[in-house]
Amino acid sequence: MGGTMLAEAHLAARFLPSNPSIRPPRRSNPTATSVSFRRVSTRNPSLEALKDRLIRLADSGRIDDALSTLDLMADRGIPADLVSYSVLLRSCIRSRDLRRGRLVQRRLLDSGLQFDSVVTNSLISLYSKCGEWEAALSIFEEMGSRRDVVSWTALVSYGAQNGMQGRAIAMFCQMLETGIIPNEFSFCSVIQACSKSEYLWIGRAILGFVVKMGFFWWDASVGCALIAMFAENDDLLSARKVFDGILERNAVVWTLMISRYGQHGRGRDALDLYLEMILSDFEPDRFTLSSVISACSDLESLEFGRQMHSQAIRLGLAHDACVGCTLVDMYAKCSLMDDSRKVFDRMDEHSVMSWTTIISGYAQSSMHDEKAIELFINMINGSVRPNHFTYSSILKACANLADSQVGQQIHARVIKSGLAFVNFVGNSLVSMYARFGRMEEAIRAFDSLYEKNVVSCNAIADGCAKNYNYEQAIEVLYQIQSMDMGANAFTFASLLSAAASIGMLSKGQQLHAQLLKAGLRSDMGIGNSLISMYSRCGSIDDACQAFGEMNDHNVISWTAMITGFAKQGDADQALKLYQNMVSAGVKPNAITYVAVLSSCSHAGLVEQGWEHFHAMQKDHRVAPTMEHYACMVDLLGRSGLLEDAFKFINSMPLRADVLVWRTLLGGCSVHGDIRLGEIAAKRILELAPEDPAAYVLLSNMYAEVGRWEDVATVRHAMKERNLNKEAGLSWIEVENIIHKFHVGDTSHPQAQKIYAKLDELFARIKEMGYVPNTNFVLHDIEDHLKEQYLLQHSEKIAVAFGLINTSGPKPIRVFKNLRVCGDCHNAIKCISKATGRDVILRDSNRFHHIRNGVCSCNDYW
Repeated sequence: MGGTMLAEAHLAARFLPSNPSIRPPRRSNPTATSVSFRRVSTRNPSLEALKDRLIRLADSGRIDDALSTLDLMADRGIPADLVSYSVLLRSCIRSRDLRRGRLVQRRLLDSGLQFDSVVTNSLISLYSKCGEWEAALSIFEEMGSRRDVVSWTALVSYGAQNGMQGRAIAMFCQMLETGIIPNEFSFCSVIQACSKSEYLWIGRAILGFVVKMGFFWWDASVGCALIAMFAENDDLLSARKVFDGILERNAVVWTLMISRYGQHGRGRDALDLYLEMILSDFEPDRFTLSSVISACSDLESLEFGRQMHSQAIRLGLAHDACVGCTLVDMYAKCSLMDDSRKVFDRMDEHSVMSWTTIISGYAQSSMHDEKAIELFINMINGSVRPNHFTYSSILKACANLADSQVGQQIHARVIKSGLAFVNFVGNSLVSMYARFGRMEEAIRAFDSLYEKNVVSCNAIADGCAKNYNYEQAIEVLYQIQSMDMGANAFTFASLLSAAASIGMLSKGQQLHAQLLKAGLRSDMGIGNSLISMYSRCGSIDDACQAFGEMNDHNVISWTAMITGFAKQGDADQALKLYQNMVSAGVKPNAITYVAVLSSCSHAGLVEQGWEHFHAMQKDHRVAPTMEHYACMVDLLGRSGLLEDAFKFINSMPLRADVLVWRTLLGGCSVHGDIRLGEIAAKRILELAPEDPAAYVLLSNMYAEVGRWEDVATVRHAMKERNLNKEAGLSWIEVENIIHKFHVGDTSHPQAQKIYAKLDELFARIKEMGYVPNTNFVLHDIEDHLKEQYLLQHSEKIAVAFGLINTSGPKPIRVFKNLRVCGDCHNAIKCISKATGRDVILRDSNRFHHIRNGVCSCNDYW
């Protein structure tokens, strides 16, 4: 603060004019200048006509025709004056045409005319705006004492716009030292240079200078530059103070402040300021409407967004490309894809931006991915070329559909377009191949990136974790930490997400300590990441503490906590949090309702599940997605209401996808309903013939009732299609090392100790009354072999390893890729009681907190 005041005092005392009557020059009127050109009198009518023609052609951008007129004047022996050359140079500057500008300069040199400051400044502007810094600087230095405010400002502007902010500021100070008073353009340029965070303190000093000279009050352009400078440095409070201090506001000033609020997540402030703008009798333009509609999208404020749509229609801007794209995006984010498509279809012309917006909307909606691909095909068959944003969205749609064939075809187009190495596209390729389970291709896409950033590394770490390649995931996690990314919130959020994806609680705790030292405790994004990390690692108490320590909560914060309790099976607490969220005025979104419905499903709360499913549409206008329908099928299926679930699927307003039918098949497998199970499996194989889950679940159902011939038939069909059952895998972290175990695994260095421990444990729990449930062995083998097979399940091996290598009171944390089998669940409950150790087991559905022989799921999962 002291440094800022000192700099301001230095600038004011040293460079302000001593005569208080001196005021900054008013902006010249370019129209008046143009008129003065036309009023140059001459006794030769042909000269006057040719000069008027040259000026008219140059002003309209017809430089070649203007040069031809210059040649005609030369042929007739009529000399062109400096005014004509100035107009020609000005036209070249507007079009950034350096080649023709040099041609004009050559003609000017050949003319023998003595350059005045107007021509020289035009040459400086030409070279600087065309990126020729050295040439501009050379002309500037040759001017000597003839330099004026325009000369200096041209170079300050170039430095500010071309990454030479320090030099731009230095030149501004040199200009002041020569006694030249800056104008509004000088201030706008140097303020732009001060937008870089390291120079913000100088910008604050210049603000004081601007106020003392009076620019702040009457010049909107300087005010806009200051607003942009503060907003770029996340200081919206100062930006708003500047806005409030500008006396002569125009629509540009209002729009700038509204857009900056929207860009910084302050959508509510953006809407409030827009209403204030309307009440102040300013008419919004297409940029204003686009900014406000974008704010409505972020807030999911459909009602206000529809009003803005009506306003756009009244102003004749509904078909404008910029406004149209924001409307398409708003309706898509509000899950109204039909309305989004109508806006898109009514647009006069489609650009890459409009195509990408509608494709992204369909891809994000998660149940219209086929339409996204259909639109992408229409786009490439037309005259519009996809960009990196388009490819990123369509790759997401391919991942959602699990359509590897189309994904590979699009990957080929990406390579041909030269965009495969762009981070934005490369990250989508990594995520897509990881979703397909094809980690070799994912790693290849990752390795081909020119620059690997935190997002890239997080994508590959998450993919490795989801495909159980934990060594690679940990390696990438350490690679992220070794990257020179600085201790910012985004870096820590990515690291926390990577740690959560592989269940490394100790790494997450280390990161928590590091971010506290970095002073990022109050960041909302960090708080949300901590909640997610702790809940995904099974430490719900730590998640609650992270939630409680946050200064404010948004929909992500609340949803993360609700999801955490849902995964723990604590439906009462999850639903209580949901009510608290609504009472706090936070509007739930589609993800929130997935968590709410999941919590009802895990607890068997059928009636409450129906209430929330209807309320999401009626009370909060959240349109159900395929994931919500799947949650309802899961709720009914877990509760044994399979016929109701089947009827619900048939009553859906849209065609059920693989997720919904797979959910029903899972319920049929749990309750042994072979008839409905066969129907569900048939539907799955119609939609996704290469999906092994349908074969596996159907085979398991046949095995449970002893239909071994049907089991053999299903397994033979899998073999013919070259499909493999996903192998059971459990893992446990001990001292920052992930230990993985498969069924009957003997590859671990401590294998002998582990199996000796298992024998000891089984002897103890059998004395307590444990009886192995051989119904969970889905193989046609002898009963005594079935019991031995149960002993070798991966989750039992992981628990035994945890007992050997850890000690209380810390719980043993085991993770499994599949649903824990009923026998393992019973055995681990008995082991917990026999050893006095708590076990936290996360399977593919939820967490099981087992203490003293009792599980948090109450044997309902």
